[in-house]
Amino acid sequence: MKFDKAAGPNPTDAKKIIGQPHDRLDGPLKVAGRARYAYEFHDEAPNAAYGFILGAGIAKGRITALDVAAAEKAPGVLLVMTHENAPKQRFKPGESSPQLHNPEIYHYDQAIAFVVAETFEQARAAARLIRVDYSREVGSYDLDKARATATVPTHYNGDNSDTAVGDLDAALASAPVTLEVEYRTPSQSHAMMEPHATMALWEGDRLTVYTAHQMLHWAKRDIANTLGIPQSRVRVVSNYVGGGFGSKLVGYGDLTLSALAARQLGRPVKVALTRAQIFNHTSQRSATIQRIRLGAGRDGRLTAIAHEDWSGNLPPERAGNTGAPSENACFQTRLLYAGANRMTATRQARLDLAPGYAMRAPGEAVGLLALENAMDEMAEKLGLDPVEFRILNDIQHDPEVGPERPFSNRRLVECLRLGAERFGWNRRNPKPGQMRDGDWLIGYGVASAIRDNLVTASHARVRLLPGGRLRVESAMTDIGTGSYTIMGQTAAEMLGLPLSAVEVRLGDTNFPEAAGSGGSWGANSATSGVYAACMALRAKLAARAGVNAEGVSFADGHLVSDGRRVPLADLAQDQEIQAEAGIEFGDLTKTFAQASFGAHFCEVGVDRYTAEVRVRRMLTVASCGRILNPKTARSQCLGGMTMGIGAALMEELVVDKRLGFFVNHDLAEYHVPVHADIPDLDVIFLEGDEDANSSPLKARGVGELGICGVGAAVTNAIYNATGVRVRDYPVTLDKLLEGMPIPTI
Repeated sequence: MKFDKAAGPNPTDAKKIIGQPHDRLDGPLKVAGRARYAYEFHDEAPNAAYGFILGAGIAKGRITALDVAAAEKAPGVLLVMTHENAPKQRFKPGESSPQLHNPEIYHYDQAIAFVVAETFEQARAAARLIRVDYSREVGSYDLDKARATATVPTHYNGDNSDTAVGDLDAALASAPVTLEVEYRTPSQSHAMMEPHATMALWEGDRLTVYTAHQMLHWAKRDIANTLGIPQSRVRVVSNYVGGGFGSKLVGYGDLTLSALAARQLGRPVKVALTRAQIFNHTSQRSATIQRIRLGAGRDGRLTAIAHEDWSGNLPPERAGNTGAPSENACFQTRLLYAGANRMTATRQARLDLAPGYAMRAPGEAVGLLALENAMDEMAEKLGLDPVEFRILNDIQHDPEVGPERPFSNRRLVECLRLGAERFGWNRRNPKPGQMRDGDWLIGYGVASAIRDNLVTASHARVRLLPGGRLRVESAMTDIGTGSYTIMGQTAAEMLGLPLSAVEVRLGDTNFPEAAGSGGSWGANSATSGVYAACMALRAKLAARAGVNAEGVSFADGHLVSDGRRVPLADLAQDQEIQAEAGIEFGDLTKTFAQASFGAHFCEVGVDRYTAEVRVRRMLTVASCGRILNPKTARSQCLGGMTMGIGAALMEELVVDKRLGFFVNHDLAEYHVPVHADIPDLDVIFLEGDEDANSSPLKARGVGELGICGVGAAVTNAIYNATGVRVRDYPVTLDKLLEGMPIPTI
């Protein structure tokens, strides 16, 4: 069905189950250890062999010699695959993931050999016996040096890399108050809990892969393209995914090599990347350099906004199926604030590092680290409160298009005002370094949040089973976000059933193609697919009951029409009744600018002697349309806030600029927040926030909004506490200490 924004009320508006804080349906399975992840399908392949990937020891060059004789003779070894004997594969940038297809080395830890043995330990030990000679080439590993050669990106998913409105140069020249600043953000790792893993199983000419992936139809397309077989002969299963954050949107060595080896050996092969391999073998969030220029009148109204972004990546033909997009850090600046004269520009340099790809809130997460700091710096120049400065420059339509493209729903001002009230913003001293608690310098910071509301086609199948239970089937994934639960809630609401009467099955391409988990489109799109399927089932049930579908309702396990109540169990007494349908959104995003909005408020303490930073409390107020499940949505925001704190204070992939790899490739040295780093965080969702222009569920994306702007709220609070403005993330002790006044003892 096509979503009609003017369709009016629908069955989900009852909100008996939708919008309520239900526990996760998959929770008991996970707590009991019965939710099976990609590496755990033991019953399906009890005789699976184990694979181990050997990665390149250089960052750029080619293999000149390989000696695998010792590895092939090692105990338990079944196969040693290299570029010399790997089956032929196909390559299509962005839609395939060939491995071992030539001797060229494009980045450090790229797969150069795959060893399969009876046990994991045997495969790993044999891989270490392989001897490799390389011819090294000079690579590019330093974004600062490569910046001068950066060009307009060739891969942009249909978005323009540059935009311009008005006369920016003239507006900046005439503005009474201007700001020009540059910010840097480092490469970051997704660092999800579950490693990338795949088990491949062939049955004749049909392939099944049990894999950790966020978008099953992408995985199916990619492996079919790579192997040169029809997609109809590929099944992808990913029932549970232990986090992804974008890294599992594409396939890496585990997916392709397990399938190739399983076909060659005639038995299942499974492989999981080690934690160290994840950092250089898979993808990362690319480092950025961002230049922001602002111009404003004395009244605080912005007249000029310019945001330029430089990042680096492999070219598409070298990056496998990541397609090598840039980190589009200036895109949110096109929508967030008013200003008649505007410019954004994105440039990409070649870097011979692991491919850069989407990481939670690609673009906004790092773009707002710069923009929202610049807004605070500008507010200080103007002598305005940072909250009021943002409110003053709010706009209710796309500022690059005009009033003909209004926002479907924009309540940023309410987020800022409610957040300021609940947080106690009026207690903030605008002069840095004035608030203290013993030896701790106290600071308050604020930042706006925005994340594009993306929607995509999604399908589902629903079955009313004998006995009156309802089953939902969809190729949608659950990466820890609550997909099982909200899709079950949608079906229960639509058919008038308790949630306990609904069974949800996800993560299998034998089910209808779904939105998948990425871009914050998953919940809104996938539940809309369930809505469409349930509407089709309601029509079938009405026909079976002999009533007009237009006037029918469903409640308490009954079909209700003109006072007549028919138990659903009676309608499916003889055989199950099923329906399959999907949702299409058409040109909705052309009609409306769509985004979720929020405001983050943060209090930090900075030790006046050591410059140790502690986040003491944080509040996020969010406008995300209808909240389908307050409990799971809150959890998503808390996770995003935690990642935002990490980005501000600790997360950085350190590049060895001589040898071209990320040095800190483990969780001992790539620091992420732990419990001791995170205080009690609070989240408020605006009430009455339903967005009828977004979807039948009237929701918008939640999963990535929580990280957008958080880091800037933290660093703005650090400035308020210390008077030190750090523009090079993360804000570590050394960067603060050099600017802090020496305390008197």
